[in-house]
Amino acid sequence: MFRLADPWLLTFALVIPVLIWRHIRPRRSRSVTLRYSNLEAIRSAAGRPSRHRHLLLALRLLGLACLIFALARPQSGSRGEDITTEGIDIILALDISSSMLAEDFKPHNRLETAKLVAGDFIKSRISDRIGMVVFARESYTQCPLTLDYGVLLTFMRDIQVGKIEDGTAIGLAIANAVNRLRDSVAKSKVVILLTDGRNNAGELHPLTAARAARAMNVRVYTVGAGSRGSALYPVQDPVLGKRYVRLPVEIDEDLLRSVADITQGRYFRAVDKASLEEVFAEIGRLEKSRIQVREYTRYRELFTAWLLAGLFFIGLETILSRTWFMIIP
Repeated sequence: MFRLADPWLLTFALVIPVLIWRHIRPRRSRSVTLRYSNLEAIRSAAGRPSRHRHLLLALRLLGLACLIFALARPQSGSRGEDITTEGIDIILALDISSSMLAEDFKPHNRLETAKLVAGDFIKSRISDRIGMVVFARESYTQCPLTLDYGVLLTFMRDIQVGKIEDGTAIGLAIANAVNRLRDSVAKSKVVILLTDGRNNAGELHPLTAARAARAMNVRVYTVGAGSRGSALYPVQDPVLGKRYVRLPVEIDEDLLRSVADITQGRYFRAVDKASLEEVFAEIGRLEKSRIQVREYTRYRELFTAWLLAGLFFIGLETILSRTWFMIIP
C-alpha cells in the first residue's frame, strides 16, 4: 500500500508552472553596452551548445518537485491481520455394531458412509479440537481430542466392525465421550452420537449418561442412521457363503430424542447418504467456531529518499550555474 500522510502540501507544486512561465515569457530587449579588457571568456562561452540552456531550470524544478513530494510524507504500508479463534471441543461417538453393515446407504454400508461424511465434516472445521469414541457392547476411545485432523482421519479409516463384541451400549458411549470432555476449557463442548439401533448393552442407562452430560455443560446431538422399514443385512452362511437377509430397522428414536433434549442438543434422522450429509451440515451450522479478525496496517516513511533527491538536483543546479553555465555580466 502507498499513501501520502500530508497530501495537502502538494499544493506548493503550483509554484512550478509559475517558474516555467517566468522563464519562457518574452522579455523586452534593451540595448546594453559592456566593455571588457579581455574577450577570451566571451569567446569560450559563445561556443557552448544552446540546447542546454534549459538544463538549469529543469534541474531546479526537478529538485523543487522532489522536496515538495518529500514534505507530503510518502509512506508504504503493509497490511496484516490478527485472527483470534475460539474453537469447539467435539467428540464423535460412532456405533460399530454389526448392524452398521446394512447396505441401505448406497453405494456403501452405513459404517463406511458415516466415515466418509464424518471425514468431510472434520475437514470443514477450523481450530476445533475433535476426538472419536467407538462403541458396540463396550465403548473405547479411538482418538483423543486433537487439532491434528490428519491423525484423526487415519484413526477413522482403521475403524471396522468386529473389533468390539457385538451390541449397542449407547449409555457407555455417551459416558465415555463426556469423560473425554471433562478437562476441556472450551466454552462449547459437543458430542455427536451416531447409532442405528437400540440400547441393549452396558450398565449405564443413556438417560443417566445424558444427565451427567448436562451437568458438565455438554450438548449431545444424536443421529439415528437407517432407512425406514427394513434393510438388507449381509450374513455369512457356512454353506452358501455371504448372502443378504432383510431385517426391520429398529432405532429407538424416542430415547435418542430424550438424550438430545436433556442436554439441549437435537435429534436427527438420516435415511440415506444425502440426508446424513445434511445432518452433519446442520450440526456444523449450529456449532460455529468464533473467529475474530482485526486488520491493521504498518507504514514506513519514504520521504528521506525524495528529500535527498531534491537536495541533489538543487545542489547540482547550483554547481553548474557557477561553473559550466556561469552567467557573465
